[in-house]
Amino acid sequence: MPIVNFGSINLDFVYRVERLVAPGETVQTLSQQRFAGGKGFNQSIALARAGAQVRHVGRVGEDGRWLVNMLAEEGVETGDIAFAMTPTGHAIIQVDARGENSILVHGGANRDLTKDALVRVCATLSAEDWVLLQNETNAPATVMALAGQRGSKVVFNPSPLDASVLELPLDGVDTFIVNSVEGRGLSGEAEPGRILDAMQERYPNAATVLTLGDRGALYARDKIRLEVAAESVEVVDTTGAGDTFAGYWLAEMAIGGDPERALHLACRAAARCVQRPGAAVSIPLRSALEPPT
Repeated sequence: MPIVNFGSINLDFVYRVERLVAPGETVQTLSQQRFAGGKGFNQSIALARAGAQVRHVGRVGEDGRWLVNMLAEEGVETGDIAFAMTPTGHAIIQVDARGENSILVHGGANRDLTKDALVRVCATLSAEDWVLLQNETNAPATVMALAGQRGSKVVFNPSPLDASVLELPLDGVDTFIVNSVEGRGLSGEAEPGRILDAMQERYPNAATVLTLGDRGALYARDKIRLEVAAESVEVVDTTGAGDTFAGYWLAEMAIGGDPERALHLACRAAARCVQRPGAAVSIPLRSALEPPT
């Protein structure tokens, strides 16, 4: 069965700068490029390039038709992507000399998914399906409730994290994929081990995957604790690295892979991603990754 990704589709406007702009400051950019993006879009690309069968559910304006075509060319099922009068969502991304980024997102059509469309897609789900969600659309609350009724495994990447996330029916989530900022927001803890402990206490039926950038990634479910180091590489642009990790991790888990193998694969894919500029364009093919040791 395909992985069903209820995800955002964005236009990314990327500006290279010497340093990220501070409040009240105006800086000259070094360059500007346009890329395909959105966390949902990037994660569908990562899933497809990792070898998974992906069905993307989303919404774009007419200005986003080329993005839907790009997904289709990658082998993603796009029949559940609707076209709207609302313009496609977009992101303004700063990337500094160290490859770190700062991102401003406007939801656009991503925030206009209709309940009828979500109900229709969720009616096709089964207990064997994996459902992927982020927080860049208006879908999470509806899909979590409906997918839970169908017994599907919900994977939630709560980005961007805001107060609305804590109002969602999170008890139905099977796996949280979070970075340190999102982990702190959900758990109230800052230290990685304590984040995992607090997440298990609050959501005892869920696994937590905690990404730590150049420090690797952690996994916790029940009494299992896993830690995988990141590869040491020259960083050009971290945009899309988290989405690459999420897609590769889920692709491996969906075919019955064990969590440790999935962590190793996802860390390798993310390391390849940060060596190139852009988000979706920098996501590697599975064939380009070395086999696990």
